[in-house]
Amino acid sequence: MELCQAFVPINNAKHLLKSFDCGISEMNTFLSQFAQKHAKLGLSRTSVLPVDQLVNNKHPVAAYYTLAVATVSKLAIPSEKNLSRYPIPVALLARLAIDVNYQNQGLGAKTLITALRHTVRLCDEGLSVHGLVLDVLNNAALSFYQRFDFFFPFTDDPMRLFVPMGALRNI
Repeated sequence: MELCQAFVPINNAKHLLKSFDCGISEMNTFLSQFAQKHAKLGLSRTSVLPVDQLVNNKHPVAAYYTLAVATVSKLAIPSEKNLSRYPIPVALLARLAIDVNYQNQGLGAKTLITALRHTVRLCDEGLSVHGLVLDVLNNAALSFYQRFDFFFPFTDDPMRLFVPMGALRNI
């Protein structure tokens, strides 16, 4: 099945969310039950990559990512000495998942790069963040993110990764 050319904001009326299966029930449940609600409440924004085929008048979803905003302690950010001691605003890559039908085809990297570039656009449009943070779900996900040389582990948690805004602008 062909994929649409771009990620778009989640829309229950256009996207077949309940059929998405990345192999992790928590990620599937978030997409089908909570992503649209969180967007309406302004808690996070989820973007999906639809399949270019209709099933029951909706497009299945091949991949998705969710961005939100968070704060972190200056002490937790690796190699950051010139920041204030107040909580530092960061973008949060809260979720990233690929449907099992599209895994191991390079779509994970494409989704990640799209999410990172989306973060830069948001920053350019006025969202003031120092960088991006993501919480790694498991060791397989950690191996995936370690393939990219711009992530740094937090000083107090190796399963929490950080990339500064300067590095994001070079992607």
